[in-house]
Amino acid sequence: MKPTIKHVFFDLDRTLWDFNANSREELANLWKTYNLHQKGISLPNEFVKIYEKVNEECWAKYRKQEITKEELRGKRFEDTLAYFGIKEEGLAEKIGASYIKNSPQRTILVDGTIDLLTYLKKKYHLHIITNGFNEVQHLKLNNCQLTPFFEKIITSDEIGIMKPNPEVFEYALEKARANRAESIYIGDSLQIDIMGATNVGMHAIFFNPNQKEHSLSILGDVVTLKEIKNII
Repeated sequence: MKPTIKHVFFDLDRTLWDFNANSREELANLWKTYNLHQKGISLPNEFVKIYEKVNEECWAKYRKQEITKEELRGKRFEDTLAYFGIKEEGLAEKIGASYIKNSPQRTILVDGTIDLLTYLKKKYHLHIITNGFNEVQHLKLNNCQLTPFFEKIITSDEIGIMKPNPEVFEYALEKARANRAESIYIGDSLQIDIMGATNVGMHAIFFNPNQKEHSLSILGDVVTLKEIKNII
């Protein structure tokens, strides 16, 4: 029997906002803007590949509170440039500032986002819980015209705690005045989103376009967003 759902909480990056597509477009733009091909990075794809690896490592440290928000923003580009032997003073900071300014302006959404939100908005209270930076995530939502779909938008930056910490989900439930047994979370990360939500008693749907194997007992596992309509 389907549970009674009244509140639907979404992750943002890689679930609704196509983080990889938007980020890669902007990184290629930065490669060209800052003439990185003349500094030793011959192709934009090389720059993107190394940056993504470094960025993931930096975010892992940020989630563990080993580095600050400000350190993350600069270090990921500093380490990427260093990989290619580029040590030009101030360059990493300039690229980092441009990335933060420009990437939220990009508006590529995961296929089916608007259709799904339009459908769900008629039936449920919709909310966002995201680990992204407060100002950046709000810009993404505004620029993609997603803000009106959501009643509450909770960022980890706003409350100083990151998913999968249960306090993030507890805070969001309280702010939305939602009963956990009547709430569901939809996200693309098993550990950060799905386990984080289920650990506090919420239902969960794993947005799983890469079809990662797992043994979690959850309400749904979908490859496309449109499949969610058949679950809730």
